[in-house]
Amino acid sequence: MAVKFNRATLSRNFLRKITKIKAPDDMLAEAKSGGLEKTLGAIDLIILGVGAIIGSGIFAVVGIAAAGASGQVGAGPALMISMIIAALACVFSALCYTEFATMIPVAGGAYIYTFATLGEFAAWMVGWVLMLEYAVGFIAVACAWSNHFVQFLNGFSNVLPAWIANPPLWLVNDAGSAMKIAADNGLNPHDIIPTIFGIPVCINIPAIVMVLLSTMILVRGTKDSTKMAGIMVFVKLAVIALFVLVGAFYIKPDNWTPFAPNGFEGIFAGAFLIFFAYIGFDAIATAAEECKNPQKDLPIGIIGSLVVTTIVYVLVALVLTGMQDTSGSVPAAFLAAPMAYCMKMVHHNWAAGLISLGSLAGLTSVLIVMEMAATRILFAMSRDHFISQRFQKLHPKFHTPHVLTWTVGLLSVLGILTLDLNVAAELCNFGTFTSFIVVCIAVLILRKTEPYRPRPFKVPFSPWLPALGIICCGGLMIYKMQSISSSALLFPLWLGVGALIYLYYGFSRNRTNENEIHKRLVHEKQELMKLK
Repeated sequence: MAVKFNRATLSRNFLRKITKIKAPDDMLAEAKSGGLEKTLGAIDLIILGVGAIIGSGIFAVVGIAAAGASGQVGAGPALMISMIIAALACVFSALCYTEFATMIPVAGGAYIYTFATLGEFAAWMVGWVLMLEYAVGFIAVACAWSNHFVQFLNGFSNVLPAWIANPPLWLVNDAGSAMKIAADNGLNPHDIIPTIFGIPVCINIPAIVMVLLSTMILVRGTKDSTKMAGIMVFVKLAVIALFVLVGAFYIKPDNWTPFAPNGFEGIFAGAFLIFFAYIGFDAIATAAEECKNPQKDLPIGIIGSLVVTTIVYVLVALVLTGMQDTSGSVPAAFLAAPMAYCMKMVHHNWAAGLISLGSLAGLTSVLIVMEMAATRILFAMSRDHFISQRFQKLHPKFHTPHVLTWTVGLLSVLGILTLDLNVAAELCNFGTFTSFIVVCIAVLILRKTEPYRPRPFKVPFSPWLPALGIICCGGLMIYKMQSISSSALLFPLWLGVGALIYLYYGFSRNRTNENEIHKRLVHEKQELMKLK
């Protein structure tokens, strides 16, 4: 009979168990027997990728990357070079994701790639870290959507009732943000924010509504979600195209001189900021199990989305820096919403309004893709007994993990009400860097442990390109840890909490599952012996 494990204790058997890998063939068999419905093609994947990547970054971060802010130098007109550098840094990791996604087209992304190479404990930790990137990031993006929506309403102050055009702070912000906004405007927070037992009560209604809408869309099916994301992608690309075409007539070539006012320091500082505007392509890998032809469509989806977004970003940088001199100080409005600001400066307020609408569309598509990625990773972790198997239940009509999707949605609402969103957004970056580094390492490991496994797509020039991915992401992660103290301290704390959950819950659940499988096999063997 199998030995019963109730808790994790340091021993040779313990070390053997936590480093136990899950064979890719077993993953494929599980996905085939009880997997998600296959509805996505190459175009759907590109839409998801572009929908995840082009978000608040292109509508806000480009201004800061070009002109600099908070003591950080900007790239100036060389911003387009910064964008290409950031894209190349992403490509190294994207190629590694593509190799794994075509070889093991199973829901879970970096989590299942880690399970196939580094073992059970490492897989749990990567899954735990990915919750920073997707689930916590989903909450931060929902609040960013709320901020853009309020700004959009402010533009109709002469048309809409005052309580809609300028809603109370405590109904459109989290507590920390509302207190800061009130203080910045010389107001006493206690006069305008209600309290219960001295605790400020804030309910970000627009963010909560968007989270619930996104959850309902995802429950109805991945294909319907992709259609919705496709509409949002079309709107934001149309708005960006409008900015490029209209703005091209107002370019002043003198604004491109000097091309790199802060030299290589400005270029790399811009690349560091713009890197985060590319995050999102890895979400495509989490949807691998729902691809009709993953071996063909996934490489097109991952690489195609990076190519499309790089072209879009470079065109925006070209026009933006041509319309506004970014070699010196710039107005605060340019840093907050650079494209809308430039349109207002050339007296095209109608275009500025459309750009605001495009930013809402961009953030909406990001919300849908991030929540989908979070649910697919948790779905894979449920399949591996790290969390309750009840979450594997699929909707009878839409064939989506509706219980898990609603759980993520409702927990996100709770997060909107309680989290410090500035710190949460910073923590997401650490989750992203960690997953990118682990996937690059995992590709190198599987090349050694299973060299003859069929690989529909192979990372060229291995091990050099995966090594470059590790160096680029590791270097940026170290740089980030030096510059931000709060999230740099909280990230190790997050890892520690994840390790404790595994040791006191995940480890015992997996051992219990092994015992059940062993008992079943013994029973089947005994029944066969009786028949003989």
